[in-house]
Amino acid sequence: MDFKQIQELIKIINKSNIGEISIEEKDFKVTIRQKEEHITQLVSSAPVPSQPQTLVASAPSASQATDKPKAASEPKADNLVTIKSPMIGTFYRRSSPDKPLLVEVGDEVSPGKVVCIIEAMKLFNEIESEVSGKIVKILVDDASPVEYDQPLFLVEPN
Repeated sequence: MDFKQIQELIKIINKSNIGEISIEEKDFKVTIRQKEEHITQLVSSAPVPSQPQTLVASAPSASQATDKPKAASEPKADNLVTIKSPMIGTFYRRSSPDKPLLVEVGDEVSPGKVVCIIEAMKLFNEIESEVSGKIVKILVDDASPVEYDQPLFLVEPN
């Protein structure tokens, strides 16, 4: 079973009423559990869109009338692309402790460039960018747990 198949399986499980599924093949075993309802609500209530607005609000236009910064911030927030976690696991910004950071704020990324590592069940999965652009903000701390579909990076596309 490859990474894409696991991603598709996670999407199907999330859309269904199945609580848990385990699959075993030769030397490979994967168990996928549905998030509990209160955890789902907590994750979905996190104000992710407010973070890009905070970036824009610190711009000089914030001193203008209250209606104008909102109008000015919306196009910039809409312009940003979010790189999301394709799985549950632990987020790492380095491929190993002695290696340099994979990406930093201001770095250019292109499709296929590895932007982080997510450890899930003792497997280290390289997460690649699907967009071309510049990293504007890193939304997760190194060595932090992440949920499926959690925003990791904000990218300003080229």
